[in-house]
Amino acid sequence: MEKRTKDNPWKLKTPPQTSAYEMYIDTKDEREIIVCTVGKTTLHYDARAIEDLHRMLRAHGDWMELGSKDEKQETKPGTVEHWARSADNPLEGWYGLKKGFRGRFAMYMPPLLEALGLAEVEHKARGNRMRAR
Repeated sequence: MEKRTKDNPWKLKTPPQTSAYEMYIDTKDEREIIVCTVGKTTLHYDARAIEDLHRMLRAHGDWMELGSKDEKQETKPGTVEHWARSADNPLEGWYGLKKGFRGRFAMYMPPLLEALGLAEVEHKARGNRMRAR
C-alpha cells in the first residue's frame, strides 16, 4: 500500500461526491494514524482500519450499508459505521481517535479503500454501500 504524507495526501470525495477532503498517514504517540482533513476539521483514525475494514468486508462477502453517523448518534447494526465502533471489531471499540470526532468513519474511510483498490463504493445521494474487491 502506498502511504501518503501531509505533503502528498490522498485527495478524496465523500461517497455522494458532494464534499472533498484529504487523508494521509502520520504517527502520533507512537501509533500509526490516518489524518483526515475536511475543511477546517481534522479527524484521526487508527491506521489499522484499512486492513481491518477490508478483512471484515471480505468475510461479509456482499454489499454492506455505510450508515455514517456522528459520534453521539446511534448506529444501525449491520452497517460499516456500527462495526467501526463495536466491541466486536479487532480494536474492540472505536477506530476514530479524537474524542468528539470519532464518528463519520463510514463517510471518510470507504473512499480511501476505493482509492487503494480494496473496495467498491456506491456514489448515490443517500444510502450508499460498499463491498470488498
